[in-house]
Amino acid sequence: MRDVAIIGVGMIPFGRRDEDSLLDMLAYASLNALDDAGMGDKTVDAVYVGNMGAGIIQHQTSIASSLVDRLSLLPAAADVVENGPASGGSAVKNGLLAVASGYYDYVLVAGGEKMREITGWRATDFVATMTHPEVEYPYGITLPGMAGMFTQLYMEKYGVTREHLLAVAMKNQEMGALNPYAHVEMLLDREGIFDSPHAVVNNPVAATPLHLYDLCPVSDGAAAVILCPLDMAKKLQNKPPVLIAGFGQATDTHTLQERDDPTDLKAVTLAAQQAFDMAKLKPKDIDVAELHDAFTILEIAESEHIGFFKKGEGGKAAAAGKTRLGGQLPINVSGGLKSRGHPVGATGVAQIVDITFQLRHELPKDRQVKNAKHGFTINFGGFGNNVVSFVLKRTEP
Repeated sequence: MRDVAIIGVGMIPFGRRDEDSLLDMLAYASLNALDDAGMGDKTVDAVYVGNMGAGIIQHQTSIASSLVDRLSLLPAAADVVENGPASGGSAVKNGLLAVASGYYDYVLVAGGEKMREITGWRATDFVATMTHPEVEYPYGITLPGMAGMFTQLYMEKYGVTREHLLAVAMKNQEMGALNPYAHVEMLLDREGIFDSPHAVVNNPVAATPLHLYDLCPVSDGAAAVILCPLDMAKKLQNKPPVLIAGFGQATDTHTLQERDDPTDLKAVTLAAQQAFDMAKLKPKDIDVAELHDAFTILEIAESEHIGFFKKGEGGKAAAAGKTRLGGQLPINVSGGLKSRGHPVGATGVAQIVDITFQLRHELPKDRQVKNAKHGFTINFGGFGNNVVSFVLKRTEP
């Protein structure tokens, strides 16, 4: 198996992009990644596209084929990868394996979603299609509803408090306000949003005990990466190639009620451990991480299940500033899903893009983790029933 490096990354600003089609967004992000890679006369052998909802929302399928044609990359192989909110991470995994096997040399992986065409209950229903079709979806189960129940159980078992959730929300929106790609570029003022008499209007309950600002926004957006063998990457450009040092993927029962302990995110633990074992690293070696914070509780719970903090300590770490830029382990310096946004098919790829920026040391000082060498991402599918993780490593050109 060959070592695989990221040689190009591209992203477009997330948010409401009424002027762009889904294919427009995927094409823009892909072109940015191709330009960043500086491949010259090299051609892309295959394209993988992470997407969850084009068939439902846009009534459009075979988008990987469309993207290859749109970018004039014919006759490159093309596949769509659908794995719910972990579609992007799964697409990167497929591209990684294709290059590692020796079958392809240059692979484009793009992830995108155009979700703002539907809002309110239609958007909630779209996301709920990943729930169990017989014992959950028919009874009105939603992902925010699951997150609310999970949060309540996690609070009772591990002592997570509202203050801990607020620390995650405020940190991530503070970082998102500095990120030109972020959907929500707004600072949260504790007194104005959380503690004022207007909080019931400005920050209403979404799914007890979670409030509006505990949830990620519904976003349009796309991101892309170019993969190739590490030995080729070192000959291709002067930028430090970013090695995909390890990856992992694990599943859990589809329904929460079948799990021995609904607060135990087994797939997160297993996927992370696989990635660390492959990279020959440990959680303590990570300098910066992008965690799947579709809900604030998930950043806390994932940070514990990955092994960054002991059970019951993740919320305290956030409140103490340990996960801020300059802290013990900066988490979601991009703003995370909470602020960068969550176009579901794009998220796993965007996490890789953000960590690549960090490991190349090319971000502004107010966003750059000093001397970052090792990064970690986790892309959370369903409600923890299909999870994909990566360990990335800076190398010298």
